Amino acid sequence: MKRAKIAVIGIGDFGAAIARRLTQKGADVLAIDADTQTIEAIADDVAYCVAIDATDAKALMAQEITAFDAVVVAIGQNFEHRLLVVAQLLDLGVKRIIARATGKNQRKILEKLGIQEILSPEEEVGALVAERLLMPSVFSQLQLPDDYSIVEVAVPDLAIQRSIADIDLRNRYNLNLITLKLKNKTQGSLHNDYHIVGVPDPNYIFSKDDRLVLFGTDKDIQRFFEVND
Repeated sequence: MKRAKIAVIGIGDFGAAIARRLTQKGADVLAIDADTQTIEAIADDVAYCVAIDATDAKALMAQEITAFDAVVVAIGQNFEHRLLVVAQLLDLGVKRIIARATGKNQRKILEKLGIQEILSPEEEVGALVAERLLMPSVFSQLQLPDDYSIVEVAVPDLAIQRSIADIDLRNRYNLNLITLKLKNKTQGSLHNDYHIVGVPDPNYIFSKDDRLVLFGTDKDIQRFFEVND
C-alpha cells in the first residue's frame, strides 16, 4: 500500500502534534516552518523537514509541494500569513489543502477561497470539554454531519452484567454498537490500556470497566444515558 505523503506548514504545538501523529500512522511527512530551531526540534520525528518561508512560491516548488497528497496549513497566530500560504498553494495547484481557522470569520474567509477542509482545534476542544462536563461517561467523540456522532463511552450502570443482545441498542435506542474496548488484564501493567475486540458477540456480558463505541444521533446517545444511568 502506498504511503501517504503529507506536508505540514507551521510547526507550533498544533502542527507538531499533527506531523508526529501522521508519522506514527505511517505517512511520509514534510514539516515546514520558517524558524530553524523549530525545525531542528522535530527533525527526528518526521521523514523530512525544512526551514523556509512558505509564502514564497519558489521555495514551495523547490520542495515539490504539488507532489504531496495533502498539505496542512497549521500556522497559528498570524492569520494574514496563513492566508498568503493558502493562496500560494491554490495558485500552485496543490490537490488537497487543509487549513486551520480560529473563529467563524476566519472560517468564512477560508471557505470563500474555496478551502473545504478546515480545522478549528480551539472550537473542537471546547466542544469536547463541554460534552465531558455534561456527560462524564464520554471518553471521546467524533462529531459527524447532521448531528450524528461516534462516541466512546463507559458502560452505563444498568447495563453491567447484561448481554449485548439484552440491551438491544438498535431497537431500544436507535444506536449501533460499532465495537467494544476492553481493559487490558496484564499483570503489573502501569497503564489502564484498552484494546478493541472487533465485532462484538451478541452474547457478551458487559463488565464495569468496558467501553462502548456507539454510532447514532446526539439526541439518541444522550437519551441512552438518561435512561440507563
